[in-house]
Amino acid sequence: MSSDDEYYDSDDQMSLEDSDEDYGFDTTGDEAAQRKCKYEVLTRADILRRQKEAIEQVTSILGISDDDAARVLRKYKWDANRVNEEWFSDMDAVRAAVGMVDEAPEPSGSSDKCMICFEEHPRSAMRSAACKHGFCTDCWSGYLANAVSCGPTVLDLRCPLPDCKAEVPVALVHEVLQLEPKTAELVPRYDNYALRSFVEDNRAMVWCVGVNCENAVECCVDRAPDEPLDVVCSGCDTTFCFNCKEEAHRPVSCDTVRKWITKNSAESENLNWILANTKPCPKCHRPIEKNQGCMHMTCSQCRHEFCWLCNGTWSEHGERTGGFYACNRYEAAKKTGEYDGEQRRRENAKHSLERYMHYFERWDAHNKARDKARKDAAQFEAESLEQLSDMTKTPTSQLKFIKDAWRQVIECRRILKWTYAYGYYSWPDEEDAAMGQRRQFFEFLQGDAERILDQLHEWAEMKLRTLRDEFAEAGLIPGERFQDFRKHLIGLTDVTHGSFDKLVAQLERGFEDMHKRYAGQPAEDEAGSSAAAAAAAAANGAGSSRAAAARGGGRGGKRARTRAAAAAAAGGAAGADGVDDDEVDPVTGNLVREQGFWKCNHCTVNNLDLAADTCEVCGLPRPE
Repeated sequence: MSSDDEYYDSDDQMSLEDSDEDYGFDTTGDEAAQRKCKYEVLTRADILRRQKEAIEQVTSILGISDDDAARVLRKYKWDANRVNEEWFSDMDAVRAAVGMVDEAPEPSGSSDKCMICFEEHPRSAMRSAACKHGFCTDCWSGYLANAVSCGPTVLDLRCPLPDCKAEVPVALVHEVLQLEPKTAELVPRYDNYALRSFVEDNRAMVWCVGVNCENAVECCVDRAPDEPLDVVCSGCDTTFCFNCKEEAHRPVSCDTVRKWITKNSAESENLNWILANTKPCPKCHRPIEKNQGCMHMTCSQCRHEFCWLCNGTWSEHGERTGGFYACNRYEAAKKTGEYDGEQRRRENAKHSLERYMHYFERWDAHNKARDKARKDAAQFEAESLEQLSDMTKTPTSQLKFIKDAWRQVIECRRILKWTYAYGYYSWPDEEDAAMGQRRQFFEFLQGDAERILDQLHEWAEMKLRTLRDEFAEAGLIPGERFQDFRKHLIGLTDVTHGSFDKLVAQLERGFEDMHKRYAGQPAEDEAGSSAAAAAAAAANGAGSSRAAAARGGGRGGKRARTRAAAAAAAGGAAGADGVDDDEVDPVTGNLVREQGFWKCNHCTVNNLDLAADTCEVCGLPRPE
């Protein structure tokens, strides 16, 4: 399965059940089944059914009780194949490991002594496991209640006799705990431990991380231990990574996410700020921030007065040393190199802090934009969907394309957010020429995707609102106007999806063999090997300002960031999944003419010659 298919898997659970044929998508049943097979969301009833089936499978093959089968399965992480291998390899070792012992003969006599309280009790008041070590029900009740309170380890509980390894049957646990109301409330907790063990001890399952959600997710494909898999819980719509349980973050690795979250929550950046913007008091060594222009500093803690530049006592300063705004001593010492080490340390700390803040601010901006998009999408569905249906005389099922657009915006904001964490850790050495070229190409792809997303976001939010407001008084939107809006939004949604597919695929492949990959295309070697560099250079040109895109604004603001979306629509429509060319082509053609360039699907360069049939960089044919 390709990387593009895997990216699309992350949001397949979010799709609605309405037919797609009315608005241009044509998802086949085979393709949908292929996407869904990556993982499955299980309800509590599904988990109980799966657990029962697993126990029955082992019971039928090994000929043991349900209790024993459950214990053996827990021992081997609910892997039935491994249970069979271990059992038939060394049955005695498996039995000993889980506490399976042969049934001992029943003791004779009408009464027996409890081996905990050492009192005589009638046989009817005594209980025992298969070992037949008898204990009174009161002692059993205390023993079991304490074990349940200690947590899931109660599932592997053994006979109270210290040297006995016999397992305590589930039926005995239920019977004894239900004898008194005070302990009867522990039975559901015990049963819940047994249910949760099926998920928590199973390598192929995890619990949904949504608040108060009792669903689980089962991974249905083989994958590397550290390979991220984005899943969506169909019960609570929570998206998370199957591997690390953090927010869904493909194409960024789980290790990168862990480091980024730790960095954002740690004190390391506070220390960097202190290092870059303060100096220690020469007397008490408390950090002091210079918040005024004068070099005369007074420590607020010890009241020591000193010079900010040279750290010398202020009583030794005056007009002869340069006054309040300069320091001749510092300048002289600087020429001899006395302050080089300190200055270098402060500059490095400041640069490190500025670099981190550059990426963090943009990560945080997209995170907030995603949260707002989610609220706006929910508000549209709750407050405006029915109104729009009335104004367009269209069933709400045929307005699904608007909800699809919002879902695409939300998902793409998430992807863009994590690309900044990717960029922060991928290219730490800005002096390396090869690394700098890869970083430029990455930022070009990132900025291009952001421009396309901004246009989709604008159409889903502002253009729709303008259309509603324009005809609010009449109460009816003309069919032709609404169809034009519909075609634009469908086309932009699909083009945005395709563009982010490519971005995700590129980030997952990496940039190390970028030149080799381009050189392998059916263009001249020189042109192919320089495609990435040309794309990166294009980021600094008029067609696509990489710097403006990376800053989320600057030189043109939001409008400038969205101008390239038309070219993306032209390039993406031909390869878009499930969009009727007859329906989208007139729209994208108008967009291309309006923006003044078309985009190459292969190397993503914006071509200014609208009459050209081939890309000026990679030489491949222009998309139809």
